Amino acid sequence: MLPANRIRRRRVVDSKTVMSTISPVLEHHEHDHARCASDALGHAEEICEREGLRFTTQRRQVLEALLQSHVPASAYEVIDRLGESGRRPAPISVYRALDFLVANNFAHRIESKNAYVACDRGADCEPGATLFLICDNCGAAAEAASEALGQLVNAETERRGFLPRQRVLEIRGLCARCRKP
Repeated sequence: MLPANRIRRRRVVDSKTVMSTISPVLEHHEHDHARCASDALGHAEEICEREGLRFTTQRRQVLEALLQSHVPASAYEVIDRLGESGRRPAPISVYRALDFLVANNFAHRIESKNAYVACDRGADCEPGATLFLICDNCGAAAEAASEALGQLVNAETERRGFLPRQRVLEIRGLCARCRKP
């Protein structure tokens, strides 16, 4: 696993751009948010085209609204963001778009906040377990994959005969920036 202070970088593998598994969101330095958002949107477009998924205008707009910030947003905050540039969409249409984004790993639901955050890990958002590091001060949420945590969860749930629906762990605390005096 990469060190926690490693900056998120794009790398090229077999002529394809791949998003890294480490997000510098909680470090708050050298983070090019415009590039981060563009990468995540491009990843969603690529996956939808490859998998034959309909990336409708509504779904794109909801993802773009989530990509405005790494701070999780409730469905109604997404509606407010969309309403700033025109007509406010109906809540049901936003919830349907969020369901699509979550089902396809373009966004994640932060259960403890009843909010959503866009996925910034692209193709790296795969099986195992996902950790969300949530800053109590600034509200930023960073996603990190953990194969080791996934193995632990699998072993413990198998041992107990339990079939997990989601393998997500939310850890709350202070990010590097907010810990600085």
